[in-house]
Amino acid sequence: QVQLVESEGGLVQAGDSLRLSCAASVRTFSSYVMGWFRQAPGKEREFVAAVSWSDKTYYADSVKGRFTISRDNAKNTVYLQMNSLKPEDTAVYYCAAKLFGGVEFTAEAYVYWGQGTQVTVSS
Repeated sequence: QVQLVESEGGLVQAGDSLRLSCAASVRTFSSYVMGWFRQAPGKEREFVAAVSWSDKTYYADSVKGRFTISRDNAKNTVYLQMNSLKPEDTAVYYCAAKLFGGVEFTAEAYVYWGQGTQVTVSS
């Protein structure tokens, strides 16, 4: 059983930065594709970023150039550095993991999920 535990989000102002982390309790963390998704009120869960087992990164167009995903396999942790935050980034952010196959951009492809953490960006 894989458990994913996200760090606390927070309330920040537009233009601020925030880093989320997600610690995984798994023996072969380096073999997992790790992703971040977010869900705003009344909207579907959407892809934000993902990192493959080979450290290749992928981003949604809406966050490209502002967000950076990275992983530390020694710490079984994936990070999401969020810069130049905008009010439209306000959402519950979820960490997700999948073992087989490559990076995918739909929530249905990921098997394991964190509990979610609220990020609120005020204007």
